[in-house]
Amino acid sequence: MKISVIQPDTVWENKTHNFQSLTRLISSLYNNTDIIILPEMFNTGFSMKPAELSESPDGETFGWMKDIAERGNFGVCGSYIVKEGSDFFNRWVFVSPDHGTWHYDKRHLFSMGGEDRLFAHGKSRLIFSFRGIRITPLICYDLRFPVWSRNNDEYDLVIYAANWPAVRQNVWTTLLKARAIENHCFVAGSNRTGTDGEGILYSGESMIINYRGGLMAFAETEKECSISAEISIAELHDFRKRFPVMNDADTFTIDL
Repeated sequence: MKISVIQPDTVWENKTHNFQSLTRLISSLYNNTDIIILPEMFNTGFSMKPAELSESPDGETFGWMKDIAERGNFGVCGSYIVKEGSDFFNRWVFVSPDHGTWHYDKRHLFSMGGEDRLFAHGKSRLIFSFRGIRITPLICYDLRFPVWSRNNDEYDLVIYAANWPAVRQNVWTTLLKARAIENHCFVAGSNRTGTDGEGILYSGESMIINYRGGLMAFAETEKECSISAEISIAELHDFRKRFPVMNDADTFTIDL
């Protein structure tokens, strides 16, 4: 499977501009990849204005994703603000070219940015299969909590959609590699670049990592771009058989 990570310079709270920019970045990958991976809140930036920017589950952004997925013959995924009932969610959505959909609501809300006061916590993980690959998605701050991503031979690829600031970029790089190594899986991390409406700088450094923690693809710093890599499930399964670390792992349950 070929996966592609998009690293945009997201314009603050401007959906129209961001859809146009992302369409341009993605267009060269039509019929040339299996999955397009977008950052957290890819249509607005990490805004704490959910009442103004949220959409229904089948709103404008979902419609754009369906159109792109169908035109490009690939799955498209990333997070944006969704309202259901009276609650707002930082929701990661995956749309396949035949309009199959899956979603995950961010579990660990960034309290230091006020996200926990405005958004509802997600209550469950998501694991699903697409073109023979078992996938689990997580969003930004989730990366700091390894228990939530623990892999008991349930998935092959973990996707992190993020708006991860440049000031903590070393943490981003270190933890993405750690999640790949400890979970014996491929990791794809999509981060934005540029400066948001709060003056926060993002350097990007999106990446795709293999199950040994090795870099398969790495985006340039502070530059809009896309990166791609071929991931082999056969090679992953062979590695897990030859080095079955998870057989010695601790067992536990998570209280939600």
